[in-house]
This record gives sequence, structure tokens and C-alpha cells, in this order.
Amino acid sequence: MCSPYPSGWLRQSMKKKAPKASNRYPTPALEKGLDILELFASEPSGLTKSDVARKLGRTISEIFRMLLCLEERGYIAQSPHSDRYHLSLHLFKLAQEHPPIKRMTMQALPIMQQVAHELSQSCHLGVLNGGQVVIIAQVDSPVSPGFYVKAGAVVDLMHAATGHVILAHQTQEARVRAIQTWCKRSKTEPPRDLTSHLAAIKERGYEEKESYEVEGVINVTYPVLDEHGYAVAGLTVPYIRRIGDNTTTAIVRQTLKRASSQLSQEIGGISREHPKLDT
Repeated sequence: MCSPYPSGWLRQSMKKKAPKASNRYPTPALEKGLDILELFASEPSGLTKSDVARKLGRTISEIFRMLLCLEERGYIAQSPHSDRYHLSLHLFKLAQEHPPIKRMTMQALPIMQQVAHELSQSCHLGVLNGGQVVIIAQVDSPVSPGFYVKAGAVVDLMHAATGHVILAHQTQEARVRAIQTWCKRSKTEPPRDLTSHLAAIKERGYEEKESYEVEGVINVTYPVLDEHGYAVAGLTVPYIRRIGDNTTTAIVRQTLKRASSQLSQEIGGISREHPKLDT
């Protein structure tokens, strides 16, 4: 949830357009719809109908029905307090079922396995999807006893360190939109201290907090960043202290920071040592 926008490597794949269809088989409606989706992918702040028409060199009447269809199908959504449209999470959901997410998972697993081996702790990778966090990859601790979150699990956004870290490393608009989605889904208001909590996470670059669900577990989470410094995922170690084990949360932070930076670079993003976040 990630992020509500496609991540850097996903945007790059979207920008690599396939060869245009032969003139023998023109598909103007399909091409128009794809042009609109690709335009929205490059405009995270959203666009009005007039913006879309102007940028694509078309009239409002030409794109009106297309926008209506895309909205009805869930690909775009209108901001609740303005006339601007933006990409919804539908493409992101489709991406989770398609090679891009599989690619990130494949790149993440060796890194996560190394983390689990070094720390003797489990490790999982989560993304944002609406008002929830979806765990897309998980590696068990090589020793017992251990604690882990199952791959495929869905966790409430407000009860997940992964979700908080992703939210903290987003634009203000993307953050607000994700929280609004959560409010609509949960039919409740976010915690009163959420804004200050996310600001603190962004300042230090990670989250370390006792589990919202299980006593004795401390979740340590670092963001996986795209090329602009925005989070596309969160890498988490649910740390448990074992008798006779010298692993501390400080060691977990050091290892996880290195691992998240490595994964960020492997998906075409930036490491935390070179942040480029805009506020």
C-alpha cells in the first residue's frame, strides 16, 4: 500500500510502452484509456478533467466517458473535497498478482533470509493496500522458539508498524488518502496522536514499538524506498528476546537498516543514507 501510486520500478515498466497497434487494427478507445492511466501514473497529485484533456491534447467531451468508465471500474477515484482524480489502489492490487510484486519478492527473499540467519529472528515484508497492510513475503527464524507473521496475512493499518512506516514516508496527499480509506473501512477516526507519531518515525527513519497484537514482541521496521524516496514496502523483524541470546534491538536496527537499503537499491530506489523525501 503501498503507496497508493505504482512504485518506481512499476512506473518504469508502465512507461515502457508496447509498440503501437498496426493501423490495420486501430483501437482508439483502448489507446485513449491507456494514455489516461499512464498520465495519472506520472501525476501523483491528481488531475482534473480539464488537466487530462489539456495534457493529452483532447477535448473534455472526448475524455469524459473514459474517466467515468475508469472510475466505475475502480481504476481512478475522485478526491472527496475537490474535482481532482487520482489513481486508486486497483492497479496496485493487480500488481500484487503480477510479475512486479513477484520480482520484488524474489529480490527480497535472499536478503530476508540473510537477516533471519544473522539475527535468529523471523522477518517479513509488507505493502499498503487501502486501509490494510498485506504481508507479501516472510522468512522464519532458523531457531525455536520464534514468532512470525504468515505471508498473505492482512493487518489493520493502525495496528501495524509496517503500515506506520510506509505512511510516514509518503507525500502528505498520499498519506491523507490512505488514512481516509482506512477511516471509511473501519468506520472510526484515526488515533489523535497519529500525525506526531508519523512525524517522529520519519525523523528517525524507522519504527521500534511493542506489538499491537502480541505481548513480548517488539516490531522493528524500516522502509523500502523507490527512486524518489517514498516507501513502497516495509521490512520488519518481530523481535523476541531469548535467554542466552546476545541479539538486541540495536543489532536488529543495524542489520535491518542495511537490508532495507540493499533491497531499495535492488528495486531501483534509494538507500536511507541518501534520502530525497519531499514534504
